[in-house]
Amino acid sequence: MTRPNMKVYEARARIIKALAHPSRLLMLDLLQEGERCVCELTERVGADQSTVSRHLAVLKNTGLVEDRKEGVMVYYRLRCKCLRGFFNCIEAVLKDNLKVQAEALAL
Repeated sequence: MTRPNMKVYEARARIIKALAHPSRLLMLDLLQEGERCVCELTERVGADQSTVSRHLAVLKNTGLVEDRKEGVMVYYRLRCKCLRGFFNCIEAVLKDNLKVQAEALAL
């Protein structure tokens, strides 16, 4: 049996870690609808601009989003188009867990 390449798992963990914050998940959901400026993301997330910019830097460093500058404005968009499937999988797990818990309480 071949030994697993731990570099692959470390790279996966970095991406999963970047996803592991509610504000970043919200931003990714918003970006699935299309490109957004930092000012709009700041308003929608309900955090100050420096906090939103730090979150966006984390997402950018892992390759999930990319940016473009237009004058003083910075716009972000998704680089990765497969997030919808990932989020659907998470929702399915949440629904299944809820079903199992409801069945356990019905006993």
